[in-house]
Amino acid sequence: MRIPKDLSGQELIKLLFKNYNYVIIRQAGSHIRITTKMGGEHHITIPNHNPLKIGTLNGIINNIAGHLGLRKEDVIKELFK
Repeated sequence: MRIPKDLSGQELIKLLFKNYNYVIIRQAGSHIRITTKMGGEHHITIPNHNPLKIGTLNGIINNIAGHLGLRKEDVIKELFK
């Protein structure tokens, strides 16, 4: 499965909430800080852009996969099924 190229920051946050319980803790300008307690506490900043650049989205997915101990491909399948 491929990473979508037309995903907004808000859409990604909704998917992360649904699949991994990430919640918004604050927003500064166009950047939104989210956190989860799943697999230990983890924080990540998501730019509120539409669409997200593919490299940015790829980096976010790699970061989340590393925290959860999953393969990047598994995170992509879960998020974009």
